[in-house]
Amino acid sequence: CTVIFTRLATRDLHKPISILFCNLAVSDLFTSFSGFWISMLFITNPDITIFGSRDMLAPYALYTTSILSTIYNLVSIGIERYLAVAKSMRTRFRVARSHSIAVVFISWLLAFLLGCLPLLGWNCLQAERSVSVLYSPFCVHYLVFITLPNVVVAFLVPLFTYLRIIIILRKRKLRMQACGQATGTYKSAETQVARTSISIWLLALVSYAPFSAGVIFDAASRRCHADLYPGAYVFRNCTAMLITLTCLGNPLLYTLSLRELGAKLRAKLRCLPAGRLRACAI
Repeated sequence: CTVIFTRLATRDLHKPISILFCNLAVSDLFTSFSGFWISMLFITNPDITIFGSRDMLAPYALYTTSILSTIYNLVSIGIERYLAVAKSMRTRFRVARSHSIAVVFISWLLAFLLGCLPLLGWNCLQAERSVSVLYSPFCVHYLVFITLPNVVVAFLVPLFTYLRIIIILRKRKLRMQACGQATGTYKSAETQVARTSISIWLLALVSYAPFSAGVIFDAASRRCHADLYPGAYVFRNCTAMLITLTCLGNPLLYTLSLRELGAKLRAKLRCLPAGRLRACAI
């Protein structure tokens, strides 16, 4: 919420990449909200989160939609950063605000279409054979269809984009060194991109890989709920906690640094009482 408020209230942050950052924060907010909804259902009636019920379709669908939107946002941010760095090298395409708004709309539309398929009938409330043991009443083949391709995209696309950015920056640095010019800026940018990309990979690996492993185990193991209780459900809850922690890590990686974000937020809050006097311009 702090990221959303700061970026909407600060005019110099209304850039194409800021729209994607703000949308990523909205996706993380929905993920946290849907996770809280599922937790409340577990507190009030634990059996429906284990054996499945029609009441779990809506929160699970919202949870799936939010995670898919987060993945699509991460991919869009990586592509936008690549185009921003490479525009002076091989392409003159420039990302505008209209492009970012269109990407946000398309990502949410695709996430809703895929995430709400169980609400449209692709569920296992009647078909007991293909029901997911960990995420009843979702079907196993639906979870495989949703999870594996999107996780592969979440790993491969950022890998390509950030590696290309590092290669482009290194080529520019070598070209400037050959001309006898200073290369401190490119060296610093290359180090920062490499550090950020490693952090992105570690965060994605820690959060989404266990969830994918749980889906694969669910598809390969045809056991009853009683056979997997309680160990498998403890593992399921841990994967949900890791995804929730990702929602806290994304603002730190993809938005401004904590110090800069805090400075802009404090400046904006100080400007609110003095708005009538127009004494502060950020």
